[in-house]
Amino acid sequence: MQSLSPNQMKLLANAPVGHLSTAGKGGAPHVIPVCFALDSRKDGAAIYIALDQKPKRAPLTRLRRVRNILENPQVALVVDHYEADWAKLWYILVTGAAEVLEEVEDDYRRHAVQLLRRKYPQYREMDIDENPVIKITPGRVAAWAYTPELTP
Repeated sequence: MQSLSPNQMKLLANAPVGHLSTAGKGGAPHVIPVCFALDSRKDGAAIYIALDQKPKRAPLTRLRRVRNILENPQVALVVDHYEADWAKLWYILVTGAAEVLEEVEDDYRRHAVQLLRRKYPQYREMDIDENPVIKITPGRVAAWAYTPELTP
């Protein structure tokens, strides 16, 4: 497992959105924008993604991202910054293993909900306490920035 640098952790902690890529048994990619929170515990970093109350077409545990993770836990999360001034461009690609935390009493799931509520005020108003949470354990990190000073 590759660890995240302090600068990568800072950029991930402050980034508002990432793009989660999953694939089921058949290998067909599925990419969606997600809200996420970084947990930088001493036992290794984790990235959490809530399954929240925003309108969905399927029950939470039947969402394609969840089904894909259950079939194939290998995922990728891309977090990037784009603006017209290309000197400020950067991205971080985290690949790793994902799992779906469903047990209400799971300490990691409860901690994830706290982190997500701290980062996103919208989650403070949503009843997500009993919802499943996706946990990504980073395995590999690739990062790039247009200028060396911004290199993640």
